[in-house]
Amino acid sequence: MQPIADLDVLQPVSSAPDVAADGLDAPQTLAATADAPNGRRVFIETYGCQMNVADSELVASILGQEGYGLAASEDDADVVLINTCAIREKAEDRVRGRLAKFRAKKVKERPDLQIGVLGCMAERLRTKLLEQEKLVDVVVGPDAYRDLPRLLAEADETGQAAVNVHLSREETYADLAPVRYDTNGVSAFVSIMRGCDNMCAFCVVPFTRGRERSRPVTSILSEVGQLVDAGYKEVTVLGQNVNSYRVEQDGTAVSFAELLYRISLLSPELRIRYSTSHPKDCSDELLHVHRERPTVCDFIHLPVQHGNTDVLRRMRRTYTREQYLDLIDRARSIVPDLSLSTDIIAGFCGETDAEHADTLSLMEAVGYDHAFMFAYSERPHTFAARKFEDDVPEAVKKQRLSEIIALQNATSKARHEARIGRREVVLVEGPSKRSDAQLAGRTDANHMVVFDRPEGVGKGDYVAVEIIGCTSATLFGDFLGRTTLAEASALVA
Repeated sequence: MQPIADLDVLQPVSSAPDVAADGLDAPQTLAATADAPNGRRVFIETYGCQMNVADSELVASILGQEGYGLAASEDDADVVLINTCAIREKAEDRVRGRLAKFRAKKVKERPDLQIGVLGCMAERLRTKLLEQEKLVDVVVGPDAYRDLPRLLAEADETGQAAVNVHLSREETYADLAPVRYDTNGVSAFVSIMRGCDNMCAFCVVPFTRGRERSRPVTSILSEVGQLVDAGYKEVTVLGQNVNSYRVEQDGTAVSFAELLYRISLLSPELRIRYSTSHPKDCSDELLHVHRERPTVCDFIHLPVQHGNTDVLRRMRRTYTREQYLDLIDRARSIVPDLSLSTDIIAGFCGETDAEHADTLSLMEAVGYDHAFMFAYSERPHTFAARKFEDDVPEAVKKQRLSEIIALQNATSKARHEARIGRREVVLVEGPSKRSDAQLAGRTDANHMVVFDRPEGVGKGDYVAVEIIGCTSATLFGDFLGRTTLAEASALVA
């Protein structure tokens, strides 16, 4: 599962299961619909984090209410929209290449084709995209999706580009029912808040998504309840920093821990995950929810970014190395079987050999199950771009990143080997990538497991398996039987 990267960097590499080295840049598209009541179809291509995926689901809902159908490809579409990511330069470069391709198609073959850019990159590069490069007809920021039907109509009528990149302090899209990307009905994303107030030195998110605002509790519970009724078995609640979620309801403050607890009461058969967390807001109250509620997965993506306190200070991360390690110790004392993943940046401004060595030693001390590892690259308008020099040579960044990757791969393999002989409960996601004769799914701890397909078992089933082997990215299991989450504790004891 890809985390929401609160990063502003280049060259991602992941040790997470089923995520390629450039997985954060791989596009996703919505399934086509049969009907298009207004006679127009839209193709939506999404880049970046899970929040962008959730946003595209909202856009599909908004346009669907206006009679648009969903196209299977750009060739079948009247409108092509790219939902973008401004987190890393590589993602921006890829999106601009796609836009250039669509623009060439419009000029040579389809003058009526409308091209739009949504999301973070839309807000940041609107001037270049519209005036300098003339690649798009519509530019819509992440808080202006409700205005998209009007903007498309305006651009069509006037022949002039239409723009709305206004950032809101109130918009949460709480009343919208998203059109789900995951058509297998197994897992879904539920956005619980928008924006970010953390202002990390390397990150553009506060500038492209605005300030934090949390969605009402009732609307979140209603959406998750509808997913349960539709047969979904897993939800991942999303925010740039989910554990800073906070709303007032009936005169009482509802924290993220309380929200997670309330979601866990909706169904004994619904696994609950979340992303992304900031270490400063990972409370003991939240950790106790993990311990006490069996459907809340014992897995946390907890980005550390670096292992040296001075670098963390330059990054404006608001915690020290010692405080982070203390949090890890406390978390594992409360949730003994807790699995952890993280984000790590190599080569941040001014990083010395000794500071890099501190990252390696922190990784060894924590023992992450998975990690998303990056070489730093400067992003415009961030604190780091304004105050620091990007002075670590690229060759040094790459070398340090390769050392981080090698260490994490070895750690992931060791963590997997320690699970051989254990019994695990797996939520089946579908056939394995290599063979239809095998099924694949994830454990509570977010480890991917592959096992031979038993007759009558398929997507959405919970199964018990015994782990018999592994690689650094995948566990291999023997099928023991179908189960439920309610029965699982007895089966895996």
